[in-house]
Amino acid sequence: MVDPKMLTEPVQLPYAGDDKGVAARLAAEAWDHLWPWSRSGFQRQRALQGAGLALALAASVVWVLAAMGRLEAGAVIGWWFGWSVFEVVVRLGAKPYVKEGPWWGRRYRAASLMDMLCYVGFKNLLIGAALFLALKSLGLLVV
Repeated sequence: MVDPKMLTEPVQLPYAGDDKGVAARLAAEAWDHLWPWSRSGFQRQRALQGAGLALALAASVVWVLAAMGRLEAGAVIGWWFGWSVFEVVVRLGAKPYVKEGPWWGRRYRAASLMDMLCYVGFKNLLIGAALFLALKSLGLLVV
């Protein structure tokens, strides 16, 4: 049955229907948000997924350099923006879905380009802000 409130067709994730407990579901959700790659994505787009891994490693090195006080905030923001743009491409090829409805729900749907831009942009804005605040509170980042 088609849900008229969903903008695109529903997607069933392997872990979304499991009732293995709250901790297992939260771990699967965290993994899904933080790891943009999938096994099927690697099989279909090896070069893109490999470039994504290299860029993710580079973005991680940038955060470490920022924590060491070797990079200005503007450079970190630029790298984080670049990673976010590339993550949209990676996710569209590997995990082309977004959550539908409230954050605690288990309904997912196919993502359009705009869905993925909004999802990755907001998610990475929150992660970046948390990292900046952590580095700033530790006195490791001069803004």
